[in-house]
Amino acid sequence: MDKILVNDRWFRPYLRAEEIHQAVDRLAARLSQELRDKDPLFLVILNGAFIFAADLVRRLDFPCRISFIRLSSYSGTSSTQQVRDLIGLHESLEGQNIVIVEDIVDTGHTLQHLRQRLAGQNPSSVRIATLLFKPQAFVHDFPIDYAAFEIPPDFIIGYGLDYDGHGRNLSDIYQIVNE
Repeated sequence: MDKILVNDRWFRPYLRAEEIHQAVDRLAARLSQELRDKDPLFLVILNGAFIFAADLVRRLDFPCRISFIRLSSYSGTSSTQQVRDLIGLHESLEGQNIVIVEDIVDTGHTLQHLRQRLAGQNPSSVRIATLLFKPQAFVHDFPIDYAAFEIPPDFIIGYGLDYDGHGRNLSDIYQIVNE
């Protein structure tokens, strides 16, 4: 696993596919233990979380439901601080146990926006499961219930995460090289 060029930026290896799969296995085991009897709805945030979500739900050992929402707050390598709804939710969440599935949590603005929207629909519970959590960048005061990895606030790609639409298909996760 060597440095790679994506668009105009260099990235170095950060997490290998094997490490990612082991972490997803651990997270799925915990979710299976804690949510087995709660009939959760996994609400996946597109586009970045699609690979993580697919791997995660296939490892759960109980039936579950899955729905998708598309929100956006990134442009290039940084957050715009503005969350835009691109594809909305079209089902009732009243009384539901929701697990938001996110690829990466940095500032938390996207999740704060979504949590506020969901609260108006009176779900029984809302939990957050993320592949990657950047605690140094997080600026909100709500729990991240399930995080496979805590990482520094560097820009990364791979395993669903992109740089201007490229790099999502990489099996490993790469960190930007600041030159």
